[in-house]
Amino acid sequence: MLSPLLETLLILQDRDSRRLGLEAQLKAIPGEVARVEQTIAAEKAAIEESKSELRGLETRKKGLETEIGSAETKLGTYRTQQLAVRKNDEYQALGHQIATMQTQIGELEGTELEVMYAIDEAKKKFAAADALMKQNISGHEARIRGLREREASLRIELSAAQAEVASARAPVAAPALHVYDEMAARGMPVVVRIIDGKCGGCHLKISSEAESAARGKGSPGELARCDQCARIVYWDN
Repeated sequence: MLSPLLETLLILQDRDSRRLGLEAQLKAIPGEVARVEQTIAAEKAAIEESKSELRGLETRKKGLETEIGSAETKLGTYRTQQLAVRKNDEYQALGHQIATMQTQIGELEGTELEVMYAIDEAKKKFAAADALMKQNISGHEARIRGLREREASLRIELSAAQAEVASARAPVAAPALHVYDEMAARGMPVVVRIIDGKCGGCHLKISSEAESAARGKGSPGELARCDQCARIVYWDN
């Protein structure tokens, strides 16, 4: 049968464990929020890149329109000049320039058609990506709201858990509380059961003296300690 002191220590350890778990969950939330925000930023950057590609194609199309317009102006000038010349060689030279300009205009118009097709495809791609991004971001933002709500809830739970820890500490005798705090500061379970003659914490065999103390055969109020890890050990048959 457990001594009253061990019972109070086990209750304290249980309350402390809950408090530590809540603190760990709270500590993790800002990192989770940051990761979701990074995902949102990455998706927005991707859609901006897609938009930039579309703007680039539209700029190129305007440039081609300007080139075609300039080439057509030159073509008109050459044709007017050709009508005015009387010499055959000048007429042929202008005819060559007209043919060259017509070829150039044809190539530019072909490129313009390709760019127009690319713009249509880019618009479809952008529209689909934009719709998906908005859907994804909506989900991400809902995730962040959920995390914020969880954070608020955890803070309330933690406040209650801290009060429970304070209440559980009150009945523990000062010497035992000092031992408990010293071990708890190492981030390990403090009070562990003896299992098959071994410490339930480090799993190493304990001495017969420690086991005897754990069975209640030591001095009244004495805490049995593991010879290896110094945890408080107890016997529970």
